[in-house]
Amino acid sequence: MTQTNRATARIQELTTQEANSIPVVVNGDLAGRGSFSWRVEPIRLIDRSRRFVTALGRDRVFPVDVYLPQSRGDLRRQPRSIPVVVISHGLGSDRQTFKYLAEHLASHGFAVAVPEHPGSSAKQTQALLSGTASEVAEPSEFVDRPLDVKYLLDELTRRAGSDPEYKRLNLNQVGVLGQSFGGYTVFALAGAPINFIQLQKDCEPTALDETLNLSLLLQCRAIALPPLDYSLSDPRVKAIIAINPVVSGILGQAGLSQIKVPTLILSGNADTVAPALREQIQPFSWLQAIDRYLVLIDRGTHFSVLTESSNDAFVVPPDVVGPAPALARRYTNALSLAFFQTHIANQPSYRPYLSASYVKTLSQDPLTLSLVRSLTTDQIAK
Repeated sequence: MTQTNRATARIQELTTQEANSIPVVVNGDLAGRGSFSWRVEPIRLIDRSRRFVTALGRDRVFPVDVYLPQSRGDLRRQPRSIPVVVISHGLGSDRQTFKYLAEHLASHGFAVAVPEHPGSSAKQTQALLSGTASEVAEPSEFVDRPLDVKYLLDELTRRAGSDPEYKRLNLNQVGVLGQSFGGYTVFALAGAPINFIQLQKDCEPTALDETLNLSLLLQCRAIALPPLDYSLSDPRVKAIIAINPVVSGILGQAGLSQIKVPTLILSGNADTVAPALREQIQPFSWLQAIDRYLVLIDRGTHFSVLTESSNDAFVVPPDVVGPAPALARRYTNALSLAFFQTHIANQPSYRPYLSASYVKTLSQDPLTLSLVRSLTTDQIAK
């Protein structure tokens, strides 16, 4: 049995123990659409202050889709304060990848902003394949991505000063969700600094020759950055979800232990890009936040929760995506809603859904779910 399989078995055992000892009665289908309609406003942002870090010293220009919830019927029923979630896509994806999740959260009354990170998007991958770009992402993307979200929040705040629709957004308590490279992005925003010491260790040629962790090839690109304090955290970010994050080298234990906000890590134990044990299970044990959750999808891959976009440079084969992606997306909808309702919208009635008991009721074959709220290195080793 591999180390990942042993860790999976231990997490499943802990989940079963908690579910049996603390049964929770929950009602309602969190994966279903809510009562709000929404409209999507595309905006184009130009950050002219970024030339010090962006590759080639250019302005940072990037599009954003903003999903604004709309109450059906009487406008007087519009909520006075609208919770806000930002979604950060992964390497080679775009703002369509999590359209299903943005729509789901908007239907439950969240405003959702989805930026497209230009230096690590599907268009960048297309440029690489066509020969007009030399690499899949510049090292500066490790700085630019969190700064994209910070600049986006600044823009939403500016609009809130004059636009009645944006004025209702609660921009002092924002949730951020990211997948893969976006997982790194949300941890950086929540306060984990780039760990140049860990990178030097993990990115030694001998260490890279011995690893099967493909995500380290991306993380090691950050070594080319000057080893500075880039001030990537944002105090407006109050809760984060990281799906298949890549963090072991770029942030390491020293970085992740600084996270204080509520954190949910969603992992798939069949992930061959960002291996679950190295990139999610062990990093979860490093977290010190009071509210922390690790959700493991048995047989889940790096691509299970993603949808294809018309801009994708290549189509991921079904055998690589893995089984039942629609079920994985259903899990993402339900758990994201429960997490952000609890920790961003201040709705404590949703907290019971963030439990082993609930994921047991949500779980279905062929992708079974487990959830733990704490995990030590000794438990992983056993």
